[in-house]
Amino acid sequence: MSEQIMTVRSLKRREAMAAYAFILPTLLGFLVFVVGPMLASFALSLFDWNLLTPPEYVGLANWEKLFSDARVGGIYVNTLRLSLMVVFSNMTFGLLFAILLDSKLPVLIRNFFRISYFFPYVVSAVAVSLIWTFLFNRDLGPLNYYLGLLGVDSRINWLNSSQWSPLAIVIADVWKNVGFYILVFLGGMQAISRDFYEAAEVDGANTWQKFRNITLPLLSPTILFLLVISIIGALQIFEQPQILTSGGPGDATRTIVLYIYEQGFKFFDMGYAATLAISLFAIILVLTIIQFRLSRRWVFYQ
Repeated sequence: MSEQIMTVRSLKRREAMAAYAFILPTLLGFLVFVVGPMLASFALSLFDWNLLTPPEYVGLANWEKLFSDARVGGIYVNTLRLSLMVVFSNMTFGLLFAILLDSKLPVLIRNFFRISYFFPYVVSAVAVSLIWTFLFNRDLGPLNYYLGLLGVDSRINWLNSSQWSPLAIVIADVWKNVGFYILVFLGGMQAISRDFYEAAEVDGANTWQKFRNITLPLLSPTILFLLVISIIGALQIFEQPQILTSGGPGDATRTIVLYIYEQGFKFFDMGYAATLAISLFAIILVLTIIQFRLSRRWVFYQ
């Protein structure tokens, strides 16, 4: 009996060691590339460092600067506004196109559109931003040219106008990322059991009733996943504002990550840049926790 107990214990020990061996590379990567830089940022926020001279301890001076910086409030407002526009657009268009692709289209057509929509997602954000820089050009850009053919004002200054520049950034971001949302939504919709729809048809439900009472509730875990990662990503938007508008005109499209980059690598104030990064991390953390808490009320599982 005791030998059997020892055998079971040794087997469990070997299984545990094998499990730890499998997760060790990922765990080390997480500690080195995520936790390590995070702790370094917290430490760096207490120093004044310009990359050229040794860091000088300044205590909470960088945090005092954060709360007295008149630009930070407006930049955070810009970031939140752009984030709301990007998240809403990606979620809405992603769901609409996923519904179309989930309809009874021929397989070849569905596969073609899946590849077409997803292709921009695998292209670098820098390349996409450069493409849209040309498309949005006021004088030579194809977008203004075709708008002119439609009788719309063909001299829209997409990249140097406080009215149009935020929209230009949203368009470029959605064009690049909506394919990911389409595929995830499509996967979530196809994972819903067809038995629910067959039962609804027997009860006489129409297309809208099936979508509202079956698809949306059972798609809620997918919606939560996309909502969380889209808000996290949108709050860190950088390439499009940096390449398309350089944050201008003025601070109209300057996001907090672009401001962090400028403070760190343009003005060489690494301590203040680290402080700004920590403030962004805190906001993302709070918003993510709120989303998961609220999700208990509207997320349903099969």
